[in-house]
Amino acid sequence: MLLTVQKIVLAGLTPSLVAAAAGGDSFANDGTTYIQVDNGGGSSINVTVSSQARAPEGTAQADNVVAVPAAGSRLIGPFTKNAWNDASGIISLTYSAVTTVTVGAISLPA
Repeated sequence: MLLTVQKIVLAGLTPSLVAAAAGGDSFANDGTTYIQVDNGGGSSINVTVSSQARAPEGTAQADNVVAVPAAGSRLIGPFTKNAWNDASGIISLTYSAVTTVTVGAISLPA
């Protein structure tokens, strides 16, 4: 599912998180975007951010895998455009589990 990127403003932002999609999520990245992942479950989960970068030898840069602890939360990012965006400016995420997991995309002011 394509996540709506929420902009932080001077007056503040209470992020709106949505249920993580079983098939993964994606969001438009402007280089100042990060994600918040909340895990309401009793076990740790992994969030994988798919890398789009290529090392000089032509091999793929490793994906970013972040553990979110049971009943915990993680802020992940921001993501540089050249390393993480696909050709359409989108970043893709997958999850090792989605039950009681919520996610939101948040952009810092430029």
